Amino acid sequence: MNDVYYSTIDKMEKANVSREYVVGWASGFLQNPKREEQRLNDAYEAGYTDGEEKNADNFSSWVGK
Repeated sequence: MNDVYYSTIDKMEKANVSREYVVGWASGFLQNPKREEQRLNDAYEAGYTDGEEKNADNFSSWVGK
């Protein structure tokens, strides 16, 4: 796998980032299909978008949510 993936997930979990954001980020990073529409939420979609872009700079806005 990729060290960036593991280190970013670890960093987000230690920072207490929203679980929905983390799951979305991981799914986007791994290019998994999105969840079905009724299970989408703002945190998941933001994480998915950042994961697709391999961007680890925006998760701080989802800390503690």
